[in-house]
Amino acid sequence: MIIPRRCEAMDTKPSPPPPPPPLQQRKWAVPLLASVLLSSVLLSASLLFLSSGQTLLFLSFSQIPSSAADESLFVEPKLRLPPLPARTVPRLAYLISGSAGDGRSLRRTLRALYHPTNRYALHLDLEAPPAERLELAAAVRNDSVYARFGNVQVVTRANLVTYRGPTMVANTLHAAAILLKEGGDWDWFINLSASDYPLVTQDGSAWMMLSHQFIEFCLWGWDNLPRTVLMYYANFLSSPEGYFHTVICNAPEFRNTTVNHDLHFISWDNPPKQHPHFLTLDDFARMVDSNAPFARKFGRDDPVLNKIDKELLGRDADGFVPGGWYGALKMNRTDTHYIVRNVNELRPGPGAKRLRHLVTGLLSADGFDEKHCI
Repeated sequence: MIIPRRCEAMDTKPSPPPPPPPLQQRKWAVPLLASVLLSSVLLSASLLFLSSGQTLLFLSFSQIPSSAADESLFVEPKLRLPPLPARTVPRLAYLISGSAGDGRSLRRTLRALYHPTNRYALHLDLEAPPAERLELAAAVRNDSVYARFGNVQVVTRANLVTYRGPTMVANTLHAAAILLKEGGDWDWFINLSASDYPLVTQDGSAWMMLSHQFIEFCLWGWDNLPRTVLMYYANFLSSPEGYFHTVICNAPEFRNTTVNHDLHFISWDNPPKQHPHFLTLDDFARMVDSNAPFARKFGRDDPVLNKIDKELLGRDADGFVPGGWYGALKMNRTDTHYIVRNVNELRPGPGAKRLRHLVTGLLSADGFDEKHCI
């Protein structure tokens, strides 16, 4: 972004211009409030890290070029985080968000996505009444499986989330900070809404799927890029469609790690409208053939969800998706203190083959290495 230099002062002092109308005098208020909101979110994320016992180093807020000889004088090179330990089974962190009336759909999506090794943050925005948010928190707290593994958290302090402006980005960063603080031993971050639903089981496996290291980069911002881009996108109509993409394509350590796919099956009208149309039973075959692990948008309790549960996930009504961990848990239902010790035991379903076909096709496509960031 190029910032124009301030014009040199003239020798003669011009007469002061007439005062602007009251409406023009207040035009600065909206950008200022947006900047304050975003700054507060980033400050809250930083405080979350401090409260978890990690040391927050002083970050340079100016990008000063330096030679290799004096790199040790600056903080940024010392903030490169070590890679996560290699795992045979990746661990996922999910943000599942909704609005007024989405509590039931959100609980159903959580049930279909649940696995003990994953992490989940559930968020109902400010449009949802407090009673619905309390009902969601009580359902999670009183569930014996969620309580046993302690990997589901409801965001009790709701954020304002709209389709316009930077609020969705701020809410995503807030949830990511919570997931890092409460249990940061995950590998990938996926954001979903209550109108999303999985097409594959969690044994064998969003709008975007982001790595743990990139999420930490967005929150810590050790080279100031994420904060600069965040302030820039505060003035955009739809910030979520460009913020993370811009950051990842302008960070040298991440720009060649991208794959151009959102892992969703989405059906648009022709010509496309602002939102995709709701999926029904008529779309089921195309969903399966897409090999995508998720699909959207679904209406609340649409019959196609029951078909997905039965034919793709093998899930009973209000039950968990069958898997290695759940089979062991069901055999010990009477013992409330029993813990499934080998949660990494997987029983991949047919969805694993579809997902492997999708990923293999993406990685082996012609010119893949030239399509990361253009």
